[in-house]
Amino acid sequence: MSAQAESPGGEPPPAGRGSPSFGADLRVVLAERDFRKLFASRLVSQAGDGVFNAGFTAYVFFGASSVPNPAAAVEAFAVLYLPYSLIGPFAGVFIDRWPRRQIIVWSALVRAAMVVGVSLIVLSGQTRLPLYIGVLAVLGANRFFLSSVSAGTPHVVAPDKLVMANAVAPTCGTIVGFIGGLIGIGIPYVTGGGHVGSAATLLLGGAGYAAAGLLGLRMGRGLLGPIQLPGAQEARPGIGDELADVSRGLLDGLRHLGERRRAAYALGAVGVHRALYGILLLQALLLYRNYFYPPSNAHEALGHAAPLVAISAVGFGLAAVLTPIGTRRFGKDAWIAGWLAAGAVITVTLGPTFNQVAFLALGLGMGLSAQSVKICVDTTVQQVVDDAYMGRVFSLYDMLYNVAWVIGPTIAVPFLPTTGKSYLVVLAIGIGYLAAAGAYATLTLRRTAEGSPPGGSPPPRPTVAARR
Repeated sequence: MSAQAESPGGEPPPAGRGSPSFGADLRVVLAERDFRKLFASRLVSQAGDGVFNAGFTAYVFFGASSVPNPAAAVEAFAVLYLPYSLIGPFAGVFIDRWPRRQIIVWSALVRAAMVVGVSLIVLSGQTRLPLYIGVLAVLGANRFFLSSVSAGTPHVVAPDKLVMANAVAPTCGTIVGFIGGLIGIGIPYVTGGGHVGSAATLLLGGAGYAAAGLLGLRMGRGLLGPIQLPGAQEARPGIGDELADVSRGLLDGLRHLGERRRAAYALGAVGVHRALYGILLLQALLLYRNYFYPPSNAHEALGHAAPLVAISAVGFGLAAVLTPIGTRRFGKDAWIAGWLAAGAVITVTLGPTFNQVAFLALGLGMGLSAQSVKICVDTTVQQVVDDAYMGRVFSLYDMLYNVAWVIGPTIAVPFLPTTGKSYLVVLAIGIGYLAAAGAYATLTLRRTAEGSPPGGSPPPRPTVAARR
């Protein structure tokens, strides 16, 4: 299981496109010179993200001087994921005012400088508040980088290639993030861990940020927009008014989901899956750190946790191959319900073994389940939600996706021992997945069979990809 995942908000992957066209789409968009420049900066930055996040996780969970408990682990989860939820929807206000190329360059360089400070904190052996404040600052600035890349993409590809660019860029970003994560785990393992090895890992991630910023300088200052129309600046409301508009827009998105129940049900499904999957990840980290190996052997525990991350990434990749095939045969709603139910079977079958080999199989299966559900939810939201509300709904999706990753483990804290070994928690997770599968199937499949779309939602409309 892995904590490295692409947030859905801001650049939803296009619906209706299967994995066989991925290589062809990548070759097409890479023919665009300006896209290559933006793409290179993005990939290097996301590789740095993977290294930095893994280095932080390894230090907090597998540091020789720390024996993490569930509450401390949830604090680390919150540091890693809440900046994306709290800052993301409001970043657009500034990204639509300032030159996006400059945001990309400066946010990357500022992050690199902040990583140096975080590394010094690690070298001093400090944890908790000083460390978390530094990491929060790094990840908060990262949200401006990714949002600027998304907003700038239409400026560097032809309109007929935009769907392809939005398909391949997040996928490649996720892949290099996983690779960076494995590197970030490997460095402390090879160096023997400790403060020096952890600081070196974070600095390598910071070097990735610095390189991404320098790569951004290859683009023209005004290349990525925003385009300022004559008189628009004078007529524009103040920043405070625009931030208030974002809050009102999120409420409008919630009201629209009340009218598009199928999209609301899909978001509920991915939120529940994400929360339960977060509990499994927390449990796995505690097991590897405090149960499979003695607390004094953090170095070996870290080395054996790395394959779990790698095999979870394989599950994510398999989902991209199997989901287009499965949805053509069974439909998206059945595929979502089926993989929620599969999550229950995988968890209650393999979880109670508390065996490392079984947990590798669990990581593969749950990575496949999680990404299969997410792909279908992305597509459902794109097809059901009105285009005028798409940005606001995906902002809500982004918030839900990351907040659920923290809420699930938070709920589990009182029931998890420091070792992570709890039959009750495993059983509760399995029941949660089964209940979610049953509820989703009842709300969607039965009404579809009766010919009555839930909540008055219209039949799915053709996506941009389908109309091309």
